[in-house]
Amino acid sequence: MFSRNQYVSLLTITILIIILFFFNLFYGSVSIPVSVVSDIILGKAGYEYFAWKNIILQLRLPQAIAALLSGAALSVVGLMLQILFQNSLAGPDVLGINSGANLGVALILLYCKRIDVNFSLGFSLSTVTAAFIGALVVLVLILYFSIKLKDHTIILIVGVMVSYLVSSVIFVLNSLAPSENIRSYVLWGLGNFSNISLSEIPFFSVSILIGLLFTFFLIKPLNALLLGECYATNLGFNIKKLRVLIFIVSGFLIAIVTAFCGPISLIGLIVPCIAKIILKKSNYQLLLPLTILLGSFITLFCNLMTTIPFWNNLIPLNTIIQLLTIPSIIYIIWNKKIHI
Repeated sequence: MFSRNQYVSLLTITILIIILFFFNLFYGSVSIPVSVVSDIILGKAGYEYFAWKNIILQLRLPQAIAALLSGAALSVVGLMLQILFQNSLAGPDVLGINSGANLGVALILLYCKRIDVNFSLGFSLSTVTAAFIGALVVLVLILYFSIKLKDHTIILIVGVMVSYLVSSVIFVLNSLAPSENIRSYVLWGLGNFSNISLSEIPFFSVSILIGLLFTFFLIKPLNALLLGECYATNLGFNIKKLRVLIFIVSGFLIAIVTAFCGPISLIGLIVPCIAKIILKKSNYQLLLPLTILLGSFITLFCNLMTTIPFWNNLIPLNTIIQLLTIPSIIYIIWNKKIHI
């Protein structure tokens, strides 16, 4: 189990997450006094603060919850894929899974008659289904190549090529779509947590939590898989079924996040790597909770960086994530902090 220092680290990250969550409520593109925000959260604000109340409860609160859960979901997906493919660069972005989900949503947004950036729940279900199918198709394709090629590095290259291919298909769809639909797709494609409304938060939260809960049931087989497929098979685990379960859970979590929040890049790649460096162990039982917490922390921080008041313009979420994570990834690879 965790050592004392590791427990302290988990507690510290949890406290920082709580602080960041409230910072996401207190600060944004619209300056609202901290005392007023506190009154709104506690339900003490009067009618004179109606506009600010809407900003806090209808915009910032759903955005903070979406960032909290999306970071956890994407990070866990990255961790499971890295264990499955025995490579610390096997994130959902690199393998093209995010692109598959993007393709599914693009078909809905660009060619569905009912287009709205703030989706109703019914329409969200269609985008989630489309994203899930798109992600699953890419996952099955990657699985096929992984069985045929055996070389994990080549599989990553194939994943990148699949991602480029899917992106090209999306570009063609975009160029052929009605002009009034393109704007909705472009806004969604920037990736941000403000697309989700307060009415959609219960469905989004329950879906993510169910997916995360299921990952805890995979602790034993994934720990066995860390020692190799032969070892896991000797312990009685069915590797084929395990792959299918990982793909279904991964596709489901990515579909939910992508459908509601747009394509969020690199979180699933960098967070598990940082968790491994902190723990200095490859134990899924220990890595899972730390990965969840780190994912939530990083996405809340990145979301805050897009909207803090001393910047005149909002910066796209993926731009902030890439500015923070790409140098970290290069540093980790350069110093051989992870196994590739």
